[in-house]
Amino acid sequence: MSEATLQLDDALQSYLHAISLREPGPCRELRARARTLERGDLISSPEQVQLLAFLARVAGAWRILEVGTFVGYTPLWLALALPAETRVTCIDHDREASAMAREAWAAAGIDDRIDQHLDDAATVLAAFLDDGQAGAYDLAYIDADKENLEAYYEHGLRLVRPGGLVAVDNTLWKGRVADPGDRSPATEAVRVFNEARYADERVDLSLVPIGDGLTLLRKRETDERPA
Repeated sequence: MSEATLQLDDALQSYLHAISLREPGPCRELRARARTLERGDLISSPEQVQLLAFLARVAGAWRILEVGTFVGYTPLWLALALPAETRVTCIDHDREASAMAREAWAAAGIDDRIDQHLDDAATVLAAFLDDGQAGAYDLAYIDADKENLEAYYEHGLRLVRPGGLVAVDNTLWKGRVADPGDRSPATEAVRVFNEARYADERVDLSLVPIGDGLTLLRKRETDERPA
């Protein structure tokens, strides 16, 4: 037993991958391609996406919303891992990365399961709500710019059904959130988001120290009392 989370050095990270990571071949290939890009580090860690796929299957989630798609690694894994009726709605404004995503999805034969929107995420999310899609999704994954994180979350929470999940990436922000000397706008935005979620009684909460920090939030039923 331990009260602290184990720190992973390179050797232990490699061991974790060797004995637990079941990364689909198309995802492994796409991750290798992403590493050649200037912003290749924006891709989510494979063990984190595997956890998302695991949680989606456990929760019976098949209507999935992603804010911040980059090269399409996460929706590719989810579409491959979940039942054929799974539908993933993706939002991103990066046309070059989105083209790579579409290519990977088509090569894997799952592009018909993914609906892609190339526009400002807040604008698209607001349009979804105006279109009557509140509660239409089982899982929302938010992995986009941090300055607008609170707005993405509030939209995402409304779009997810009661009992559904919202997952937010980068909530440990490479440790910068714990550095009082870091007052950069992105760090401050993540810090404010984390503090607000701790006090947010609309959701159940767990911040998992996987990847760069993954906050998992379950939207409570309207008649549920806080735990």
